[in-house]
Formats: sequence, C-alpha cells, structure tokens
Amino acid sequence: MGDISCSNGNAHSSMVGGYRKSCWYEEEIEDNLRWCFALNSILHTGATQYQDIQLLDTKPFGKALVIDGKLQSAEIDEFIYHESLVHPALVQHPGPKIIFIMGGGEGSTARELLRHRTVEKVVMCDIDEEVVDFCKSYLAVNKEAFSDPRLELVINDARAELERREDCYDVIVGDLADPIEGGPCYKLYTKSFYESIVKQRLNQDGIFVTQAGPAGIFSHTEVFSCIYNTLKQVFKYVVPYSAHIPSYADTWGWVMASDSPFMLSADELDLRMKQRIKGENRYLDGKTFTSASTLSKAVRKSLDSETHVYTEKSARFIYGHGTAFKHNQA
Repeated sequence: MGDISCSNGNAHSSMVGGYRKSCWYEEEIEDNLRWCFALNSILHTGATQYQDIQLLDTKPFGKALVIDGKLQSAEIDEFIYHESLVHPALVQHPGPKIIFIMGGGEGSTARELLRHRTVEKVVMCDIDEEVVDFCKSYLAVNKEAFSDPRLELVINDARAELERREDCYDVIVGDLADPIEGGPCYKLYTKSFYESIVKQRLNQDGIFVTQAGPAGIFSHTEVFSCIYNTLKQVFKYVVPYSAHIPSYADTWGWVMASDSPFMLSADELDLRMKQRIKGENRYLDGKTFTSASTLSKAVRKSLDSETHVYTEKSARFIYGHGTAFKHNQA
C-alpha cells in the first residue's frame, strides 16, 4: 500500500550541517521491499465508491496518479505504458476503426488511440465516474482526447457494458487496474470473461490487448504468466511483451491476442506507424516492439511452463489490497 510521510532528511550539501523537511510517497511492493520518492506537494487525496485515489506532485516523476496505494501513471513516463498498450495492436490490425477500452479512466489510452487516422470511434468504459472526472480536471495532457467527438465515454462495469451492447469492435483494450484483492477489476482477467464476452465482441481479424501487471525477472509470476496462459486457452495467437517503466520500479507486461496471426516485421510496423499515426511516438517503433516481445530466457521458460488458468475461484493478485478488502477488514 502507498503511504505519504514527512521526515527530516539530510539537506543538500550547500546547507552545511543543516536539515530540511521532506515529504515522501512510499509504496509497499512486497513484504520486504518498498519504493519511495520525494514529493513537491499532495494535489488531491480522497476515496470513491470503488477506490482510494491520490494525485501527487512528485520530484522525480511529475504528477502521479495513485489508486488503492498503487502508482498507476506518472507524468514523466506514462508514454511508455500507453504507447506500448495501444500501438502494437492497432498497427497489427489491417484497418482498425471501432475500439473499446475497458477502464482507461485517466484518458491517456484514448489519447493514443485517437492519434490513429483509421479510428472512427472509441468507446471508453470506466466503472468509476469520480476518477474520470478527477482526471479530466487535473490531467491537462488528455484534455484534447476527452473533447474529441470520436470518443464516447460510458460509466459502467466493462463486463456489463460489453454484454449489453450488440456492437463488435476491431480492437478491445484492457486498461484496467491491476488485479488486487478487494479491487474492482480482477474478474475481468478470467478465462470465462475472455471466452464468453471479449472474444464474442471482436470483429473478424479483431485483436484483444491487455495490460498484464509486473513482468520483471521475479515479479512476472504474480499475474503476468497466468494472464498469458489464460489467453492462450482462448485465442490462437498470443504475444506477451514488456518494457521497463521507471516510475513503477519494475518491468511491466502486456499481452496481445487474436485468432488471426501477427505477421508484421519491424520495418512493416514502422511503415504502418508512419502512415497511420499522427505525430511521432516517443517510445515505440518497430525495433522497440521486436525487442519488447523478445522476453528473457528465464521469463520465457516460466511462461512456457505456466499451467495456471485465471478464474474467479482461482484468481491471482499482485501484492496489496483494494478498498473493498480494507473495508471488510475494518
């Protein structure tokens, strides 16, 4: 869980023998491992019906959005996460026009999707209206995306919304919070959800892509490997990939899945990006994706031997607890 504390720390060397007071954000990553960084200020803190939420102005990473004690996005490096989540699936697709985002409340995923010239409509479905309104107010970088006429914003549970709609989509993007115990999202990582709802809502050549949690050399066994294995039970072609995100203090994972093969080379990916995407990517190009989808020997071996399938009864969680869990324990 994330905590904010103020403490006396050693001053900069120019303050000989002096001290200054510093505020720090601290996130507990594991039982014996914490990650902390200095704050300029606390911009907002509160609780919605579903989640605890904080917006911090951090010294190393700029504005940072924290939900249920887990850092979700930081101003200085969120482009790594969102470019990695969005662009591989969209450039692999022959002509993506209609997209559905599960989650995505901060608006950054919609922003990246709307850079694609082929995209005619993006449905963004987030369960937490307060988080969406909060991000609209505070995250200026996504102001244009929220006002784009191609964006349809829906406040609902993504599962219920996909069940309710008769539309099908070229790409469905899972930009959900991590599966944590007591959080609102873990049921949207299950085999039954992927099989009976997500797959049924994809057009021919459709692609599903989801964020899949920590994917580091030690952390990938929390949820990344079993999300990958679960999607392998549902789709013919499944590609796991990862990238280091400094503000997360770890490598992060995504999984892309389809019943149509992924065929493009690095050069072909670059060409499609140039033809389809407005503006320059800061992080992702063809070679970067080739590298991202070439996992280390240890992680590949682990993914190949993973047998766990994610279900509601056999869910795996990353370290930490959601609001519902904490309230039940109170």
